[in-house]
Amino acid sequence: MNMKLPPPLIFLLALAGMYGLSVYWPLVEFSFPGQRMLLLLFLLLGTLVSLAAVMSFARVRTTIDPRYPNKTSYLVTKGVFSISRNPMYLGLLCFLLAAFIYLAALSAFIAIVLFVFFITMFQIQPEEEVLEAMFGDEYRDYCNKVRRWI
Repeated sequence: MNMKLPPPLIFLLALAGMYGLSVYWPLVEFSFPGQRMLLLLFLLLGTLVSLAAVMSFARVRTTIDPRYPNKTSYLVTKGVFSISRNPMYLGLLCFLLAAFIYLAALSAFIAIVLFVFFITMFQIQPEEEVLEAMFGDEYRDYCNKVRRWI
């Protein structure tokens, strides 16, 4: 598997798309009580989930670069990885949800849907194929216990 675009770049492209949609095609703009608190909650959640995932990888000294899953030396299944098989992508999704709330335009959600679709099809599924080939039954058991996103 050779991913051409690293996931952080895909995240930035989605963020730029959200901004463009909110400015040039806002569709429905919204505002609600507690909007700022929800935004902060998604930022905090994204930060905590992402940091927990990175620290889990660092603890077992395995690669964090999702473009090269074949360099994985250890199947991490504990901590945040017992809740989501892809907490780093989940963290990026939380940041996009925070941006959606900040931009307050319904059309920006289109970029979130595209982000989830693209990451799932062109990053997560190829990663899963490599990990299944490397870790076999251990990985299949893990997949049966833990959902892909949440």
